[in-house]
Amino acid sequence: MNKMIKAENLSKVYTTDEIETTALNSVNFKIEKGDFVAIMGPSGCGKSTLLNIIGLLDSPSKGDYIFNETNTTGLPERKRSDLRKGNIGFIFQSFNLIDELTVFENIELPLLYLKVPTAERKTKVEKIMQDMNIMHRRNHYPQQLSGGQQQRVAIARAVVTDPLLLLADEPTGNLDSKNGEEVMKLLTSLNDKGTTVVMVTHSSYDAKFAHRIMNLFDGQIISENINEERMLVNP
Repeated sequence: MNKMIKAENLSKVYTTDEIETTALNSVNFKIEKGDFVAIMGPSGCGKSTLLNIIGLLDSPSKGDYIFNETNTTGLPERKRSDLRKGNIGFIFQSFNLIDELTVFENIELPLLYLKVPTAERKTKVEKIMQDMNIMHRRNHYPQQLSGGQQQRVAIARAVVTDPLLLLADEPTGNLDSKNGEEVMKLLTSLNDKGTTVVMVTHSSYDAKFAHRIMNLFDGQIISENINEERMLVNP
C-alpha cells in the first residue's frame, strides 16, 4: 500500500484573549491507501480537531500535513477546498442532510459542485442508491426517513464522487444497535473495495471493524493497536 496521509509534528493551538488551549500536541502518524483507521479517546482529547485537519477543514498551528503527496501546510482555504472536492467524503453523526432536498437531490449535490454532466449525475446517483438499498426512497425527504435510512443517504452522498478518503465522525452515534451495525458493515464493504476510511468513535464495538485503532489522550497519540483479525481479511 502507498501512503495517502502523513502527519509530522502536527499541533493545533486555539488562542483567545484569556486562554491558550492545545488541542493537538506534536502528533505523528501515517495512513496508507486502503487502510481503515479508528481514532478513539475521551471527549476533549482532540479527535474532532484531528479529523478536521485530516479532512482539510482546518489547518494545523505547527507541523506538516501531507495528503496524497501534497503538503497542505500553509495552503489558503480555496486551495484546501479544491483538494477536498472529489477526494474526501464526510459522514457525520447528525447526518447533515438538507431537509428541503429529496434523497436523490441530497446525494446528487456533491456532483453538482463538481459540475458533473446531468446524464452522468443521474447514472452515478441511481447506482449508489441501488448499492445502498435506498432506491425506493429516492423522492422522499429526510424527515420522512428513519435514522438508519438517513445515514445511508449520508453515506451515499459521501461516496458518490468515488473519493479517495472517507471520514466518519461518530457515524453510529444517533443510531440503535441494529442500524449502527448495518452502517459499520457498509463502511467495511466500501473499505474492502479500496476506499480509505478514517473514523472517530467512542464505540469499542465499532472500532473492531477497523484495521488499526489510534488512541488519543490530551492531544497526543498514546497508543496504537493493530486489529489482526481485520488485517488478515484485508492485509
